[in-house]
Order: sequence, then C-alpha cells, then structure tokens
Amino acid sequence: MSDDSAQQQGIEQRISAHIAHNARVWNYWLGGKDHYEVDEQVGDMVTSMYPSIGEVARADRAFLGRAVTFLAGEAGVRQYLDVGTGLPTVENTHEVAQRIAPDSRVVYVDNDPIVLTHARALLTSSAQGATSYVDADAHDPQAIIEAAQGTLDFDEPVAIMLLGILNFVLDTEKATSIVRDLVAAVPSGSYLVLTHPTLELGGEGNEAAMKFWNENATPPITARTGAEVSAFLDGLDLVEPGLVSCARWRTEGTEEGPLVAQFGVVARKP
Repeated sequence: MSDDSAQQQGIEQRISAHIAHNARVWNYWLGGKDHYEVDEQVGDMVTSMYPSIGEVARADRAFLGRAVTFLAGEAGVRQYLDVGTGLPTVENTHEVAQRIAPDSRVVYVDNDPIVLTHARALLTSSAQGATSYVDADAHDPQAIIEAAQGTLDFDEPVAIMLLGILNFVLDTEKATSIVRDLVAAVPSGSYLVLTHPTLELGGEGNEAAMKFWNENATPPITARTGAEVSAFLDGLDLVEPGLVSCARWRTEGTEEGPLVAQFGVVARKP
C-alpha cells in the first residue's frame, strides 16, 4: 500500500457516519452537501430548539468576509493562519484575501478527518500567493506554528483566524493559553480575528440546544460571556467597533443582519 493510500485509509477510519460532527452539521446549516443523514437530524433538532442557529452560521461566514476584506485592504495584511477552518465553502479566506491582494499567503489548519479529505479543494491559490493545509490540533499551537512556517514568514505580520474554534476548547485557561501562544509567535502589526458563541446577545435559548449537542454530537461545545471572550484579547488593540455580535461588525455599506449570539472581534498586536 502506498503512503497516500495508507493515509487515506487512516482518514476514512477516523470518520464516523453514525455520530453528528460539527464540521458537517455546520456545512448543512450553510446549505452545503458534505454531510450525512445523522448530521441533518441533529442539525434539525438543534434548529428546532434554537431557531436562529442558521442565522448564526451565515453571520459568522459573512463576518469572515468583512474581516478579511479589512485586513487585506485597509490593514495591508498579506499572511493568514486560519485555525479550525472547517469544510470549504464559498468565500474562503484565501479567496477573499487574494481577490484584493493576489500575493496573500494562507495556511488552513484543522484536524477534522472529513476536512482533511477536502483539503485539495482548499489548496488553490493565485500565481502570486500561496495556500497550504496543515493537519494539526488547535490544542497544540506550537505544532501549528512549526508547520505553518513552511508557507508563512513569522517575521512579517500574520492574521490569526480563530472563527468558532475556541468554543470547542472547554477549559478556559487552556483556550487562553492557545491564544497567547499563537499571538506570541507573530510580530507587532499582526491581528487576531475571533468569533465565539455566547448565551448573551439574546442567546439564552441556546443553552438547551448546546446541552443536546454535547449529548448527541462531537466535539462538545461551550459558550462564553463577553467578559470571558474579552480576556482572550488581553494586550491587544481592538479594531472598531470592538467586541460585538459578529453580524454587527463593520456592516456599513452592507445589509446588516439580525443580532446573533456570536461575538466577533478583530484586534491588532501593538
């Protein structure tokens, strides 16, 4: 058996069609096709318990587009480390960034086996830039940094993208440590982009849905308060309008979506 065949077999053994998985359920909520029946069933149940979850998924994706547009344009960032990228969909980080600045370099990071099987769909790039994929766990920031060095220059500013990933790190101290290690690896002028679910901002009804999720799907998830999310940003300068519902971050000139219980923020390392 070739190395590639052995790797593919290993990936397939890690994929379970019997347990709903976040990447696939999120894909379902976004209207994608890369999911199983169990993902639809759990996704529909969560939606019945928390009807605005689809709006959260769409608002999170739209936030990514606005944040990367700001970074590639106004902020002049040319390097992106997208941790917990999930399944490819429309307007991925490299597509938004390279449309504005074709020389942008993007590293996607995930350890979800179904995402790994779709990695080739992410491995596209403009001729001037670069896009690569790292199979690594968000719990191991040092491994992420070491692997990303093959594509990114950590002597130049990097935008660290942590969209909807820290909520799967249940221990807040560990989540804080991950952020600090990643931010410590990049120079002044770098940025942190983050989204995180909350039971604030009208999200109180999500508590029962999250409990159902943790009993019926993987990986388990946790919500955090605005104060807890703010602690991830210690020592960074928040870009206006600061920590807000991701649906309300820099929506000037675009259609402002409904308020969703998902924080969004962009912050600069001084």
